[in-house]
Amino acid sequence: MTLKVVVADDHKLFRQGLIGLMRAHDDLVEVIGEAASGQEAIQLAHQLRPDVILMDIQMPDGDGLKATREIRQSLPDIAIVMLTASEEDEHLKEAVRLGVAGYLLKDLDATELFELLAGVTRNEVAVTRAMASRLLKIMANNGNGEASIANDLTEREIEVLTLLAQGASNPQIAEELYITINTVKTHISHILTKLQLENRTQAATYAVQKGIVPSE
Repeated sequence: MTLKVVVADDHKLFRQGLIGLMRAHDDLVEVIGEAASGQEAIQLAHQLRPDVILMDIQMPDGDGLKATREIRQSLPDIAIVMLTASEEDEHLKEAVRLGVAGYLLKDLDATELFELLAGVTRNEVAVTRAMASRLLKIMANNGNGEASIANDLTEREIEVLTLLAQGASNPQIAEELYITINTVKTHISHILTKLQLENRTQAATYAVQKGIVPSE
């Protein structure tokens, strides 16, 4: 599956360089638009209906988080992956709260970027293990440490949730638990439904907040 992508970043040199890099990987991604501001990103989202928007945070005319909030409300099927230089905890937490499909830093290796974007086609969250670990620690510090679970998860679902919270991909979870990838997807779907969450990152955060898995 080729992902139709819009790149939203106010730094023209970075934006054009990224687009050039992505066009060299046209078997995975097709760049269909570029935006230099949050407002432009919103307009292109409605006009072009991309599969993914790579969204910077600090942009003029409505920053990336504000644009993400509006797009998620009106076009929830569009996956938004933050691609930013910001390592601020508040930005990371707000992005997760908005239900983004990933949070990546601009110093990311190109090979890893395309591997993570490939994961988006499998409904996986585009986040490095280092960033996932950092997010879990941030959210754990804000949690109450309770071990209780509001909704009853099965033993297998807790196993899947634990591995998910440790940053494992669907294939890695399947290999670890000796089950199929489709079964992993089913378990994750049930977990999200029971916990009333939107994506894997939110589920992982919940797991640490409630003491289901340790923050380390």
